Amino acid sequence: MNERSSKQKPMSKTMFKMLSLTAAVFYKVMNLSRQLQKPGVREGQTVLDFGCGSGHFTIAAARMVGDNGKVYALDMHPLAIEAVEKKVAKESLPNVKTILSDGDTGLPDESVDVVLLYRTFYLVKDRQGLLDELHRVLKPDCVLSVVGGGVADCLKVVGKDDRFLLAERGKRFLNFRKVKPRNKGVA
Repeated sequence: MNERSSKQKPMSKTMFKMLSLTAAVFYKVMNLSRQLQKPGVREGQTVLDFGCGSGHFTIAAARMVGDNGKVYALDMHPLAIEAVEKKVAKESLPNVKTILSDGDTGLPDESVDVVLLYRTFYLVKDRQGLLDELHRVLKPDCVLSVVGGGVADCLKVVGKDDRFLLAERGKRFLNFRKVKPRNKGVA
């Protein structure tokens, strides 16, 4: 993410497989499209699924953004990327691109409409580096959506960052809008 960023290591293969199995069962009964409507995912947008895991939200987002949209599925675990690529091939979704990384997206500045940070924030070591990268890639006034996995902690961290404004708070989700940071020290 930046020079001060320490390389984060992916979880073990066994742990990843256990979590993927649990997620598959959980997401079978969940309406993923409805969840993705909360941050405003829609036709033609560019979405970054940061910490995509086995890709359940990636696939749902790819369907929602359609052929004119794009979804980037980023994860540090090679098994996650492999799982997403298999699902993408099975579903014939040419609008998904995978990124194997512990944080650097490699995406252009201000190129993303919605960042999904779902069940991921609590796993991130370099949270300031993460916020720097997500702020960089988000378009002005666009959405950083956080679900589960440390929402309360995320509210403390992101809520103090003047580049993001809490726009919506639900029981298990937070939606922040990217804003211009205030100029510090300017009268």
